[in-house]
Amino acid sequence: MIVLKVLYLLVAAAFAWMTISAIYHLRWVQRLPVHVNDRGESSLSDGIQPLENCSVVIAARDEESRIESTIRHLLAQQGVILEIIVVNDRSVDQTGVILSGLSQQFTEVRSISVEELPPGWLGKCHACLVGAAAATGDWILFTDADCWIKPNVIARALRVAKTESADHITLTPDIEGHSIGTQAWHLAFLISLANWFSGVNRDRPKSYVGMGAFNLVRSSAYRNCGGYEDLKLTVLDDVRLGLLLRRAGYRTRAFVGGDDVECHWGTTVGNMIKIMEKNYFAALDFRLAPAMIASLGGMLIWFLAIIGPFTGTAAGIAAGIGMFSISIPAYALSRRLGWSAACSILTPFIYLCMFYAIFRSAWVTTRQGGISWRGTHYSLSALREGSVK
Repeated sequence: MIVLKVLYLLVAAAFAWMTISAIYHLRWVQRLPVHVNDRGESSLSDGIQPLENCSVVIAARDEESRIESTIRHLLAQQGVILEIIVVNDRSVDQTGVILSGLSQQFTEVRSISVEELPPGWLGKCHACLVGAAAATGDWILFTDADCWIKPNVIARALRVAKTESADHITLTPDIEGHSIGTQAWHLAFLISLANWFSGVNRDRPKSYVGMGAFNLVRSSAYRNCGGYEDLKLTVLDDVRLGLLLRRAGYRTRAFVGGDDVECHWGTTVGNMIKIMEKNYFAALDFRLAPAMIASLGGMLIWFLAIIGPFTGTAAGIAAGIGMFSISIPAYALSRRLGWSAACSILTPFIYLCMFYAIFRSAWVTTRQGGISWRGTHYSLSALREGSVK
């Protein structure tokens, strides 16, 4: 009984530390600034001059349902001169036909087709390499084929880069058609990244981050840091691009994108678990022992916190209160995103799903001997050896 009491108190302390840490770091986890004119009115492009060109690079594979809308959202950008380079990565649907039509209709749009994947490359990383090699802009924005970006976002990001003397601006995406469950998952995900964002926004020496939905990089910085040539077998290429930039001495600024960047993925909690199948194990550098400890240990801690109040003991109740305290930073984030409080109340329970997702990612990847992505299977040994760490 004494051992169980101590265990519950340790669980309560762990949650209290997690909540306090998140609240502290959230001071540096903000939305992308909206610029205001001299009359105090928000404006799409007031005071923002298109002094620099930006090349948007999209690696697209079988995106016939969203690619045209994505490109039209980009064409609506204000306060910036754009070229849009879409690399059609071995698509077998109508993506190529749609891109051909758009490139004929709009001079800003260029389509490049990849018919065969070279050995030793992930398809997306190779497509990004090809697109970046063709880019002529002062900046390169790497984004996804299913992301819709509001008309003033790139210009706002460029303004922040100028103000902050930054070479890399990254934004987290919102989720199209989200439910309370997916909102809660998103809040838990952002809480887990709070110290990452806090670190880069305070220029902490070892901090880095990057988001595939919106990775805006100064062209010279991209080329000097090694870029996708070094990321050829890196599953988390977006995050590790931030690592390469940090190692090369460049400055990053990270923001919560919210509805500034909206992606069509993970519209249910079940979808999120499936999507993270290739990502979570990769985040742990495909190390099985840490993955099992993190996932099983995490699920045990959350299970103890859930059943704790039902024991009727002070220690058990403290463990339950500690778990629910995560709703406090989750609520702060939900306010910044304009979401209801309901999703923040649900957030503590979502962590059980996230720890299961880590377990599933490690289990499935190990059982398959690697990952299958964009129609190609990559062995676990090749991924472990080739990934940037």
